[in-house]
Amino acid sequence: MQEIDVVRNNLQIDPHLTIWRWEIPLYLFLGGVAAGIMILWPLLRMRQGENRSSRWERWLPFAAPIAISIGMLALFLDLAHREYVFRFYLAFRPTSPMSWGAWILVAIYPATLLLGLSGLTTEEVVAVNAWRPVRALRLDRLVTWARGVADAHRVGLYWTNIVLGIGLGAYTGLLLGTLAARPAWNSIILAPLFLVSGISTGAAFMMLFPVGEDGHHQLRRWDVAAIVTEVVFVFLFLLSLGASGGSRGAEAVHLFLGGRFTAVFWTLVVAVGLATPLALEVIESRRNLRPTLLAPVLILVGGLALRWILVLAGQVV
Repeated sequence: MQEIDVVRNNLQIDPHLTIWRWEIPLYLFLGGVAAGIMILWPLLRMRQGENRSSRWERWLPFAAPIAISIGMLALFLDLAHREYVFRFYLAFRPTSPMSWGAWILVAIYPATLLLGLSGLTTEEVVAVNAWRPVRALRLDRLVTWARGVADAHRVGLYWTNIVLGIGLGAYTGLLLGTLAARPAWNSIILAPLFLVSGISTGAAFMMLFPVGEDGHHQLRRWDVAAIVTEVVFVFLFLLSLGASGGSRGAEAVHLFLGGRFTAVFWTLVVAVGLATPLALEVIESRRNLRPTLLAPVLILVGGLALRWILVLAGQVV
């Protein structure tokens, strides 16, 4: 009988598989916020009309490409072989969530920039063309042309951003959910959970700005619906982990029901990020109170905590 001993010592995966650090949760969180803006801003625009938006509201679409850029920078810092990142764009693999995500991220830039230009007034477009970097790069003609394209295809542009936003929000969950080897991620609920959470955090981000009374009222209604749906998906997620069967599935559920992530999950995600802002927004709506910044801030904290905890949990079990 032959006996073979294999000795391995990899500091990245021994004794635990903990490779993903803060970069991935931040990337997933910012992607969700951008997705929420891309979905809600066009819906708000179509509901309110073109002439009822505030100045801050008109500039909000530009927050989406900024958030994506910061998230992609964090993702780039996480890569082990950064010099080969261009290979994502040399092919398209329909069965690969990462391939879909890479191309969606590229499509988001022109879509959101055109969306932002479509909402600006003529005076604001002139101010953009007078901005020193635009003048230095001689982009004023490009900006004027892009504004014309956005005006001519406004409704199509709205729906393009909504579809891309849904794809981006769901992709952030699929990125984890398709990794079946990790029991804490092996759930089909992650994609809709992250999508709904992204809509909620996008609404919360928009409510941090003076979007007008009507705009804030509508965003709050959508956010209440998103939070209630997210609560349902959180429980479905835990049920799906338990239904996966075997000791590994039970161990994954135990992480959130008595294990190492129980306190932080139920405190930061459920209590701080869902229950408290939901109660605050319902009270504000029913009593016609002046909106505060507390509820949106708590939602953003809970959205980041949700992704941070799930990324860590998947690397434990």
